Amino acid sequence: MSRALVTGGASGIGAALVSRLRSEGFDVDSLDLVTGFDVSDPDHWDAVGPVEVACLNAGVLGGPADPAALTVDGYRRAMAVNVDGVVLGVRRLATVMPSRGRIVCTASLAGLTAVPDDPVYAATKHAVVGFVRSVAASLSERGISVNAVCPGFADTPMVAGSARERLTAAGFPLISAADVAEAAWVALQSGETGHAWVVQPGRPPLDFRFPTLPGPRRAHESVGPPPSLS
Repeated sequence: MSRALVTGGASGIGAALVSRLRSEGFDVDSLDLVTGFDVSDPDHWDAVGPVEVACLNAGVLGGPADPAALTVDGYRRAMAVNVDGVVLGVRRLATVMPSRGRIVCTASLAGLTAVPDDPVYAATKHAVVGFVRSVAASLSERGISVNAVCPGFADTPMVAGSARERLTAAGFPLISAADVAEAAWVALQSGETGHAWVVQPGRPPLDFRFPTLPGPRRAHESVGPPPSLS
């Protein structure tokens, strides 16, 4: 039986990912703080063995909209869970995952646009998207693919209190955790790497197309993409 792991697998999107992978016949390990696994701790990752599929999903909110009201502990916790949890996970998987292994990271629409209500959360998810896009080529040399899923507002405990009330009052639909898990499965099966998949209510997963950046010019002529610096 093929093996998989899901971080933050005890609830919400993580629990839906565990269920979706098990429905495909995977033996799934749920790595969650409530079961004693800290995604921000390198020692915990050092104990992780080979898996064919990994869903790096653990995440927390960042804090208040006003940067003056941010606490250092809250900021560092968000960076540790949302960013370190992905980077350390990919670092470990790059050494133990077999060829044809597949990784999907849970980012967010907050990784593709501004989120004034939670700028730190947006910063962490931008980091996840940028990391996935940037590390894809190196992992591809090992035969490993990596993609990101970028859901909008999902019906999970992270959307709570006044935020949920405002969305409900506006008639704004929430995405089910199962739909996000299905989008992750689409990304895992896509054969692509380094892509970001947008997940919105009522739409199939969308392979987001990033705009092309303008290149440098010399004597009014385009120079082309920069060479590798490695």
